[in-house]
Amino acid sequence: MQNNKTIWITGASSGIGEASAYQFAKEKANLILTATREDKLKEVQQKCISLGAQCHILPYDLSDLENIDELTVKAISAFGNIDIAFLNAGISQRSKTLDTSFTVDEKIMSVNFFAPVKITKRLLPKMIENGGGTIAVTSSISGKFGFPLRSAYASSKFAVYGFFETVHAEYYNDNIRVVMVCPGRINTNISYNALEADGTKHAKMDSGQQGGMSAQKAAIKIVRAINNRKPEVLVGGKELIMVYIKRFCPSLARKLVRKVSAT
Repeated sequence: MQNNKTIWITGASSGIGEASAYQFAKEKANLILTATREDKLKEVQQKCISLGAQCHILPYDLSDLENIDELTVKAISAFGNIDIAFLNAGISQRSKTLDTSFTVDEKIMSVNFFAPVKITKRLLPKMIENGGGTIAVTSSISGKFGFPLRSAYASSKFAVYGFFETVHAEYYNDNIRVVMVCPGRINTNISYNALEADGTKHAKMDSGQQGGMSAQKAAIKIVRAINNRKPEVLVGGKELIMVYIKRFCPSLARKLVRKVSAT
């Protein structure tokens, strides 16, 4: 990647977002980092600066959809343009469908789907005006097949695929490229921060998550894919085989998914 690209990363205070910020910082990018926790964002910002990047932070809770247009304008204004938007922020779930309150469904859909949609609708005209850009968005292998205790989460990730693959098709001739980031089990705090049926935090690490690929290793693959504008990048371990089983043998996939530990 050329130096001085401007990259906006949401969900940048931990996990894949944080690790990706450091990878881009090593490339001397101009970074804009967004996450809910300002204190943690400041720590990530200082490390990015030490790695050679210019770095601006915009703390924001993406469940607040009302002011996302204003947030996006601030992000564009930080360096005058955005070449790459990595829409990575997300929240997971650990509860059965009928047990889950609708407010939890709404929050998960807001953060995982409607927030990146609103950002994209505000950002896309500016990218087109500047001659193009790349939008990378984090889905999940749960965006490929349904999974127990993930009804709202899987729905949001399926929706992400539908919306952003459509954006890619509609604006390809405007030099807009979409990179679908599809993690499996990555060792981050996503299960710890996942929502229970009543909206409280799950507050523990899933065994599968704990044994997953490191965020640092995942970020290397993801950043390479974003720089190369690949249509999709799957990152994880042996769990990724389920993606191919679902594609070629959906009946077997439905049987297997009922037997996999969901926590």
